[in-house]
Amino acid sequence: MATKKAACLKVKLIKSTIGSKKDQIATANALGLHKIGDEKIQPDNAQTRGKINKVSHLVEVSEVKA
Repeated sequence: MATKKAACLKVKLIKSTIGSKKDQIATANALGLHKIGDEKIQPDNAQTRGKINKVSHLVEVSEVKA
C-alpha cells in the first residue's frame, strides 16, 4: 500500500514586522519567521493556513512537493 505524502507550504517573510500589532508579530514568530528573508516549511493544515491568513501582508507562500 502506497503512503500518501503530506502537503507542505514554504512560508517566507518578505516585510518587516516593525510597526505590526503584537499578535501579528507573535504569529510570524510562531511560524518560525524572525528576520526578513527567513523561510520555513510548514505542514498544510487548517492551523497553518489560519496563521498565514493573519500575516498574509507580511509573507509569501508557495507549495512544496514533498
